[in-house]
Amino acid sequence: MSTAILPRDALFEEGDAAPALPVCDHYCGVEARMRKSLALQAELGPVFDITLDCEDGAPVGAEREHARMVAELVISSDNRHGRVGARVHPNGHRSFEEDVDTLVGVAGDRLAYLMIPKPRHLLDLQRAIEHIEAACARHGRGQALPLHALVETHGALRDVHALAALPRIESLSFGLMDFVSAHRGAIPQAAMGGAGQFEHPLVVRAKLEIAAACHAAAKVPSHCVVTEFKDTDALAHAARRAVREFGYMRMWSIHPSQIEVIVDAFAPSTAEVDEAIEILSAAQAAQWAPIRHRDTLHDRASYRYFWALLEQARRTGQPLPASARRALLGEP
Repeated sequence: MSTAILPRDALFEEGDAAPALPVCDHYCGVEARMRKSLALQAELGPVFDITLDCEDGAPVGAEREHARMVAELVISSDNRHGRVGARVHPNGHRSFEEDVDTLVGVAGDRLAYLMIPKPRHLLDLQRAIEHIEAACARHGRGQALPLHALVETHGALRDVHALAALPRIESLSFGLMDFVSAHRGAIPQAAMGGAGQFEHPLVVRAKLEIAAACHAAAKVPSHCVVTEFKDTDALAHAARRAVREFGYMRMWSIHPSQIEVIVDAFAPSTAEVDEAIEILSAAQAAQWAPIRHRDTLHDRASYRYFWALLEQARRTGQPLPASARRALLGEP
């Protein structure tokens, strides 16, 4: 009897599949909130990442101490799932090199990623990456450290396809508020949040360009924050639009109350998951040849769609049948 071939082996060539990142990226910059976020992640599991912020979170004049504190939290026993990253200062800032040296030197192999904010263009991001790689070589750790970047300047948006294609880059995020501010009043404040961020043509263009660039390069597009964190209905609506209409596979959180709302919004429905399992199971039994399912033809093109949907279910913590986990995900 032949061994069943897993979807990820049958449907993708090496490098074709995007990284399987959690759908929520939670930012925090104050130590007390960092510790609370780590405790929440320990409770809920790795359905969200935590990004410890050395940029906006660092007190002016105490950047070195702040970066050291972040590095020590990353290597502490509170980081139970290994899904904690850090945001450094922008390349060219006086604290960028010291942030990198501290974080890589202390926590390199325990960091899930480093986030690089405000690259001005492709060359700027390339130089930041070169510095990080040099630090990894110097300290002998972090050689496989993934990097994320924020697209929030005109130059970064212009070069976004080249940014997404960089091998070290795993995900690109949209920096909405800095992007709007860079237009010097040409985009109204209403586009910084709420429904306005999904309606203004310049903002919509930026979101679509980033998502398209990431999908073309098999990277993860990450949607910006919703600042009205107490309005859970508005957040859920924005998150659903981000994933269903704009193609984003991940979204920022800036308050713990946003995390579960985002995870729920990005999760496929039970009916969608059931259909994906049925189609993938039938395809696997047919050795990934075309099949007929409920009078609809399916082949490897649609199989890849349903595989992505099943992966999304797994990343959002949805319970899956043991048989599907074994046969389709290769879990014990």
